[in-house]
Order: sequence, then structure tokens, then C-alpha cells
Amino acid sequence: MTQRETFNNHPVYSLSEITGSIKAVINKTYTRAYYVKAEIIRLNKYPHSGHCYPELVEKEGDRIVTQMRAVIWKTQMDEINEKFLKITGEPLKDNISILCLATIEFSPQYGLALYIQDIEPSYTLGELMKNKMAVIARLKKEGVFEANKQLVLPLLPKRIAVISVETSKGYSDFMVTLQENSWDYCFECELFPSILQGDKAISTITAQLEAIEKRQQEFDCVVIIRGGGGDVGLSCYDDYSLSRKVATFPLPVISGIGHSTNESVTDMVSYANKITPTEVAYFLIQQFHNFAIQVEEARDKIVRYVENLFTREQRQLEQIEHTYRLVATRRLTQERNRIEQLEQTCKLSAIHLISQEKSVMENLFKMIQLSSKQLITIKNKELENLEEKIRLLHPHNVLKRGYSITRLNGKALTKPIDAKEGDVLVTELSEGEVVSVVRR
Repeated sequence: MTQRETFNNHPVYSLSEITGSIKAVINKTYTRAYYVKAEIIRLNKYPHSGHCYPELVEKEGDRIVTQMRAVIWKTQMDEINEKFLKITGEPLKDNISILCLATIEFSPQYGLALYIQDIEPSYTLGELMKNKMAVIARLKKEGVFEANKQLVLPLLPKRIAVISVETSKGYSDFMVTLQENSWDYCFECELFPSILQGDKAISTITAQLEAIEKRQQEFDCVVIIRGGGGDVGLSCYDDYSLSRKVATFPLPVISGIGHSTNESVTDMVSYANKITPTEVAYFLIQQFHNFAIQVEEARDKIVRYVENLFTREQRQLEQIEHTYRLVATRRLTQERNRIEQLEQTCKLSAIHLISQEKSVMENLFKMIQLSSKQLITIKNKELENLEEKIRLLHPHNVLKRGYSITRLNGKALTKPIDAKEGDVLVTELSEGEVVSVVRR
């Protein structure tokens, strides 16, 4: 027997001896399969071989207290996936809690690992439901669970931000239903492409919601639609961060992500939840219908009001017309009587006035006659006096009194200076004329 190497009087063991010893202990201690609960933080599936090498952890809050490697061979993986799809609606994936049946084995080359034989999907389903209820409770505690439902959808939600996949049948059905509606309602849709299932859906949908939020003034609402594919990969819609983003979004969010059985948290916090994209389209069309009905009802109400108002006004006008006719007739009669009285009074007054004025005029006429005679006598006397004065002042009579008139060239000479030597003067006397020549 080979003597064992020592160091400082202590035996030295090879690594293979240690790992072999560990393997022997593990094999002796863990002789059967055990049920183990843990969380898969990374599945590590290799598509080429079909084998999986999950990383399992146990957490206290967000702190990892234990971590261990696991192995699922392809055969077991296929069976487990089939059961998961059937019961949970999703395949085995990252970040889920599991209850697995596994053997504990140690390999000198690969170390300690759990070799998973089976996983109980009902446990995972329960954990998913537990997480879902925890998300719901958290959103309610934060007071945002009903926030999106309390928003007001515009009467005509025509500007729509659509989160979907352009090539999906659901998106196609949605657009065809909107565009080919029988009432020619017009919608303006803008697509924001996104992954709609699996863990990546959380980040991509959230990113598109943030992009829409930056342009929220351009839209009336948001729709998240997904068509076909069953319920596989839809647990992402129970995620807290995505659900909270939808719950607190400033525009109404309408979901049509195709859950045929259970509502997701995202569905619950949305303004409205429809199963299919087509139903989402019908919901939007119905909003236009509702508005059209309101318009028609308002129109009918206005017509009835106007008709009633017209009838009332017509009756009122007829009553007023009747009243005015009676008042006018009575007033005309009163005025006619008044005019007749005035006419009679005017006639009597006119006769009396004419009689008075006739007497006045007769008196005036007599006075004028008397005054005229007196005035004529006075004026005749004045004329006689004037005639006498004129007669006495006549030049012939003046000449008789010894006066004479000397004329130069036919004009009376009044100033001696006006006569020049040699001028011929004619002096008129009462009994003739004397002609003389001026000598200086």
C-alpha cells in the first residue's frame, strides 16, 4: 500500500479523493428523489440538445440566501413543458416558483446538482395566482387600481394609439373592423409595435406606453391588442410594473389581449377590457353610436320643444290678436264718438266764431269807412294847400314880384365868376327877356 503524503504531520488528500468522498456521502445520504421548492431565475435551455440547466435560488425578500444548479434532461423537459402548457397556459420559463421532484447528485466533474424528474405545475399556478393577488393588493393599497377607469373617454375616440404587432391577425381584424364599419365613422390609428407575450413583452409594452405618453395630446385613447395563440405566455400581464403603468396611464387604455379564461391584472386596471381585438373595435364604434344616439335624441328633443313652443306661441298670438281686435274695435268706437263730438263742437265753435268775426269785421268796415272819409277830407285840404304853395312859388309869379333869371348857355347863372368876357347872357323877366354881353 502506497504511503499517504503528509504536510506538517497532516495527511494530504487528492481532489478526486475529496470529490469521491463527497459523492459517496451524497449517494449514501440522499438515496431517493425529494420534493424541493425553489425559484428558477434562469432556465438555461439549449435548443440544440433540448436539455436545461436551471439556476435555482431561495430568497428572503429580494436577497438570495441559497443558490444551486439543476439539470433537466430533454425527455423530462418535454413532459414538464406539456403539463405546464396544459395547466398554467405557459411553458416552463425564468422567474417562476416551482415545486420539483429531484434527486441530489454529485459529479466530480460538474459538482452538486439537483436532477429534476418532474415539476408540479399546480404549485406554480398557485404561486402565480398568489403573485397576481399580491400585485392586485399592492395596486389597491397604492390607490391606483381604479385610476385608469376613472378617466373620461372622449365622446368620439377617433385618435387611437395601437400597441400590437403589424403582422398579427388580431391587428388586421381590428383595423378592418374599424375601417369598414357600416356607418363610415372615421378613425385615425397609429401603430406602436411591441412584443405581446413572454417576459420581453413587459419591457417593450412599457417602452411603447412611455413613447405614447410623450405625445399624449395627439391621442384620445390607447388599445393593447393581441390575436390568436391562446393563453401561452400571458402571465406578463400580471406583472406589477406593467400593470401599474397601465393603471396610472394618463389616457384611457382598452385591452384586447385574448385571455379566454382568466382576467390578467392589466385587464383589471384598464379603462375597458375586451377579449378580442374585434370586440375592442366594436367597443370604439359603439362610442360613436352612443354619441349619434345622443345627437338624435337631442335633435328630437329640440324638434319637440320647438313644435311645442311654436304651438304655445301660436295660441298666444291668437289670444293676443283676439284681445287686440276687441280693444281696437272698442278704441275705434270711442275715437269715432270722440271725433263726432269734436266735429260737432268744432261746427258750433266755428259758427259762433264766424258770427263774432263777422260783427267785428262789420264794425271795422264802418270804422274804416268813417276813417277813410275823414282821411280823404284831410288829404284834400292838404293838397289844396300844396297847390296854393306851388302856385305861389311858380317862377312866373316870382318874376312878377320883381325877380329875374339870368342864364348862360341855357343854364341859370348863380355866380358872376362863371361868366367870362364876351359871354352872351339872357335875362328872363316877367314880361320878356333881355340879352347882354359880358364886359370886363
